[in-house]
Amino acid sequence: MGLREDGPSVAVVGVTGAVGQEFLRVFSDRDFPYRNIRLLASRRSTGKRLTFEDRENPEAMAHIKLQGRSGKGALIANPNCSTIVCLMAATPLHRHAKVVRMVVSTYQAASGAGTAVMEEPMQQTHEVFFFNASKSHFVQYALNLFSHNAAVFSNGYNEEEMKLVKETRKFWNDMDVKVTATCIRVPVMHAHAENVNLQIEKPLGEDTARRILEGAAGVVVVDDRESNHFPTPLDVSNKDDVAVGRIHQDLSQDGNLGFTKIEYHVLIKLDIFVCGDQIRKGAARKAIQIAENLS
Repeated sequence: MGLREDGPSVAVVGVTGAVGQEFLRVFSDRDFPYRNIRLLASRRSTGKRLTFEDRENPEAMAHIKLQGRSGKGALIANPNCSTIVCLMAATPLHRHAKVVRMVVSTYQAASGAGTAVMEEPMQQTHEVFFFNASKSHFVQYALNLFSHNAAVFSNGYNEEEMKLVKETRKFWNDMDVKVTATCIRVPVMHAHAENVNLQIEKPLGEDTARRILEGAAGVVVVDDRESNHFPTPLDVSNKDDVAVGRIHQDLSQDGNLGFTKIEYHVLIKLDIFVCGDQIRKGAARKAIQIAENLS
């Protein structure tokens, strides 16, 4: 579609960053219709040239007509990337058998911290073996992992963790669901991985959970125990779908009837492992999907 008179007006803020660049790729991949488009960045990007639809800016914008200010617009917040990756898998299960408590442990990629940080794991890995590692934006990224770099609140949770708490409640329209999260940065370039432990209100068998996830939109199940093949960040990098595996019962919960795949046994708690490209699915594509649903 591309340029279309009845399409929406679009602005991409932070277009020179990792998410902004992915926005442009998804616009082209999905042939998103737009009436006009503005590409915005900070002063740090002054003079930097971008390519959009096989042309550089501002030449790529030559056919775009800017409209007046009289048209109505809307601001809709895009959910946080780690929340989207988690809830793509958890929500179908929640709709089938209400989740009353969720424990999330995230293993988040360097790209989530922006383009300035993305090169650190590779550069520092080389330097660790031959020299001293260069100064990092946070702590040493190479051969290391560390608590997410978001600000820590007085309650001991950081901002990223509290987003998972608050946004899950918004998504599910349930202010009573209990959520706790621990968010960790790992030396991976693209895609977040998350372990999700769900306490479920109603009986839900392991096989039923797998069938629900296999039928969920935007989710692909990778759960081969025999060959020990489960989701990895590399598998989902630059992909739209979220991968889920390690679907199994949590044996630590009192009242469980042991490790079993028999359908009539109750699963009080369920563990799943989720991987998703937080730049593409967690930010750019999700925002464009929201716009598509509104247009």
